[in-house]
Amino acid sequence: MIGFLLFPSATEAQCAMCRAVLESEASGTTAEGINNGIVYLMAIPYVLVAGVFYFVYRKMRS
Repeated sequence: MIGFLLFPSATEAQCAMCRAVLESEASGTTAEGINNGIVYLMAIPYVLVAGVFYFVYRKMRS
């Protein structure tokens, strides 16, 4: 994890590859799929953590 912070050029390579694939497609369906996947991958950990805190909160109140 620290390596990505110290060497940001290594992480930019993936973004360039994704951008090239998404820009080469005219219909935009792949770009929409990639964006939806990013949102799901970002949201799931937050939902799981919120669920754990909710159950801990309920357990502490009772």
